[in-house]
Formats: sequence, structure tokens, C-alpha cells
Amino acid sequence: MTEPPQPPNQPPTPSGYGHLPGPPQQGYGFPPQGENPYAQQHAYPPQPPTVQQQAGPGYPPLPPGGAPGAKPKQKAVLLIAASVAAVLVLGGVGYVAFSGDGKDPEPVAQEPTDAKPSGSPSVDKGDGNGDGGGRQADLNAGRKQGEDKVLWLKTTKIDGPGMGVDSAGQWVVGDTVVKSVWKSLTGYGVTDGKEKWTLAFPALICSVAPHATPEGRTAVMYRDGEGEGAACTQLRVVDLKTGKEVWSKQVPKEGLFDIFTNPTLSMIGDTVTVSRGGTASAFKISNGDKLFASPLGDGCNPDSYEAGNGKVIALATCSDEASSAEVHGIDPVTGAKGWAFRLPAKFKVTSIYSVNPTVLDIGNEQTKQRSIVVLGPDGKQTATLAGEGSFAVGCGDTGLFRSLATCPSAVVDGNTLYLPTAAAAGAANEIVAFDLATGKDKWRTPAGDKRTLTPLKAVDGQLIAYRKAEADQGGEVISIPAAGGTPTALLRHPSGPAAPIESTFYTPKLDYVDGRFFISSTHLRAQGQDEKLLMVFGK
Repeated sequence: MTEPPQPPNQPPTPSGYGHLPGPPQQGYGFPPQGENPYAQQHAYPPQPPTVQQQAGPGYPPLPPGGAPGAKPKQKAVLLIAASVAAVLVLGGVGYVAFSGDGKDPEPVAQEPTDAKPSGSPSVDKGDGNGDGGGRQADLNAGRKQGEDKVLWLKTTKIDGPGMGVDSAGQWVVGDTVVKSVWKSLTGYGVTDGKEKWTLAFPALICSVAPHATPEGRTAVMYRDGEGEGAACTQLRVVDLKTGKEVWSKQVPKEGLFDIFTNPTLSMIGDTVTVSRGGTASAFKISNGDKLFASPLGDGCNPDSYEAGNGKVIALATCSDEASSAEVHGIDPVTGAKGWAFRLPAKFKVTSIYSVNPTVLDIGNEQTKQRSIVVLGPDGKQTATLAGEGSFAVGCGDTGLFRSLATCPSAVVDGNTLYLPTAAAAGAANEIVAFDLATGKDKWRTPAGDKRTLTPLKAVDGQLIAYRKAEADQGGEVISIPAAGGTPTALLRHPSGPAAPIESTFYTPKLDYVDGRFFISSTHLRAQGQDEKLLMVFGK
């Protein structure tokens, strides 16, 4: 057990749904410089010392007992209290660091049904004599027994603005993987990386929906011009299979104070929601017709919408003196409110772990109290999670004008929530399975010595997770039975020249589809030099 970290000095707290003083650290930090040019590049410059590097999804924890002068060697426990009321009484939270036995997964066994390769033939046989998917160096050179292959690596060279360019979108649709970069979307063959199509946008892409519809469509927002005063108001739906635009339109303002700052997109059925700066609206994915907008006036009005697993919820701020917060169940076609859950006084939603079932991380910015609550289909609280560890999954609210999206590293399957614990630099983390009926943890799987595990998805009674690569060791895709137990390796990535590249993707986009693992950059430096963009692994 390590000593609990003391809370760093915090910058002024913005209003809104809470704040994160800095990006959480999940093992995707900055590794030492290496000889491989693609392994050296980082999406963002390192944060100054004043920025917190390991924040929780809601509010930074206090030392055990909640008092700044608590003894550092006192046992630290993050108590996600047995009820919201208990949180209000108990107050502060702390840390416990975990270390597991670090057992490696068993050899590759039967994969889930979504692990059957599909698509065009591969061009890199991965026998140590290929070109590494288009690069001069063979990324599969010297593969060890039991290691799988790099199918291909896509790099890009962009001469862009000083702050770099975003490349947040990644979608796998059939035999095509699509990546967004700056002002375009490009589709590549999943097996060989060959470009299939490119769709250019008039200005830079400023928001993307994280998922695609079953038909292979997604929503993208881009700015209404090139100047500094351009706003993120343009909405386009794209067919990712063909690279064709389905429709595009300007999202109309909903009142004088509708500020299009950091909009977020979510999709359900034939509905796409656009949330931004305290206002939200929804449109038909099929033709762009407007469906509804967040109502204006007195009461508790939705600020943003989030969809998932067939349901839509809204985060609402009430017009009372305390600016109380509520969560609403929303009809995805009409926008009508079905139920409302009122948060305790001064509490805000800081992270969304799941929409259906509804699992929310809520916190009090002033007292630093925190709780993870589970809501039933009628919006009533049914459980509160309790467990040891620091659960920082990197999806907390970052300021006044920021709508919340579902945490990508939180996975729900039936009545189980899987969360990764945060790990200090050089330390291992765990994946913890919580029973949403009782709020108690069911089992824990350690990542192993100095390694990091990230949940990806649940498939056929198995949790699929990614074990992050190290500079001298390739990553792995593993499956863990829903009941817990020994992990099974689905993919073992090569540990030769590919590992330094794989290990230096900073805050990447991850996916595992049809037996292939996709990892891509979400921000590029764009300084006129080759940078790694998308790397794909498989058999």
C-alpha cells in the first residue's frame, strides 16, 4: 500500500457541472524519447507542474478523513458511500493503491463471436520479411512465439496551426475503418490500410459522434468559417461505408444566449442530439429535420442530452436560488420528460458511466464529496457504488461550456459495471466489476507489474480489455469472463520495433472489432513531419 497523495493546489474553480483541474493519467503519459520517430511524437506538450495529472472523474480527493492535516500513513479508502445521504455525512475521500500478482493471461483460446476477421485480403504477412504495412521498417521483425501481427500503420504529415489539429473520430464499419483528421474523414481497408475514400469539409471538424448507426452513418460538426470568430454550428451526417454526405445544415440558435462552445453529439435510433453551452437540440439522422430543443423558461431545463443503449437522458439545471441539478429521462423523438431525479443540494453530475442503466458520478464542488449512483428505469436511486481505489476514467466535466458524454473507459453489461482504477506513474491498475443491484464490487483483475488495463466492450459474456504496451513490450487484448476468473489473451502484439510506437499513443481512441485491434491518435502536432495516426493489429 502506498501513501495517499496530497491534493495539489487547485486553480480557480469554474462553474457548471464541476471541473477537472487537469487530464487524468491512465498510463498514456509521455514516455522517454526513443530512436523511432513515430514513437517520439506526442499529441500535446507535457503539462506544467501546476496541472494535476491524476484527477478523479469528479472532484479531487482529500486525504483520509477529509482533513488537510490527516496523517499520511493512515489507511486510505475511496468510499463511494452506501447512499448519497451517507456521502453528505461522511465527507472526504482518499486513495488505496492496488498491486496484483501480475499473472499473464492464458494462451490464446476461443474468441468471442465478434472476433472473426472480415474484409479485403491483407498485404502484410507479418513473417518478418514484409514492409510493416507500408513502412520501410518491418514492424513484425523478430516476432516472438505466440505474438500476433501489426497489420498496418498509417502515418500522416500535416503543416497546420501551432496548437495542432484534432483527430478524435474513429469508426469501424464492416471492412472499413474511418478516421477524422482536421478538415476531412478518410476510410481505410481494415486489413491492408489502403485508402478507400476521403471526404473533405469546408472548415475544421470540431465535434464527432463517437459511434455509428447500424446502417453505418455518423454525425460530424464543423466550423462555419476559417476565421478566429468561426463557430461550431455546421452539422453533417456521413455514410461511412461510402464516404458520401447524407445531408448537412446549420444548427439554428435556440435563443440569444445559445453559444456553440464545445458541442457534443450523441445518437439513438433516428435521432442525433447536439448539446452545447447550456442548450441542446435534436434532429433526424435520416433527413436533418428538427425534432426538439431543450425548453426555455422557468423550472429545470435540460442543458445537454446523452444517449446510450436505447435510452436518452438529459442533464438539467433548475432556476432556483441554489441552481439545483436534475437528471431527466427523455423521449428520443419528442424530447418529453418521462422522469426526474433531483440531486442533493450543491451536487452536480461530473461523469456519466452509463445511460441505460443510468450510472452517474456526482459530486459537490465545494466540499469535495462524491458518490456514484445507480438509477432505475423510473429514475429512482436503486444503489450506490462502494469500493476501494481511485476510479479516474477521463471523462469528467472540464469547465463552464462543456456537455458530458459517456465515459469511453466505463463498460456496462447487464447488471455489471466495469471501471478501471487509476494508477500512479509506473504502478499497475485494476479493472473492478461492480454489481449494480447491490453497489458492491464483485471481482478485480490486476493489470500486472507496472501495466495498465482499459475496458473496451462486453461481448458474449466476456469483458474485452486492452493491456497497454510498454516501450519494450507489446500490448494485449484480453477477455475476462463476466463472472471473473483468469484472463485469456485474444491478441498479443509484437514486442519488437512496433512496441515503442504502440506505447506512445497519448489518450488514444481504442477499439476491438472482428478480431482486430485499432489504436489511433486523437490529436496531432501538425508541424510538417510524419506522425503516427492509426495502427491496426490482428492475426
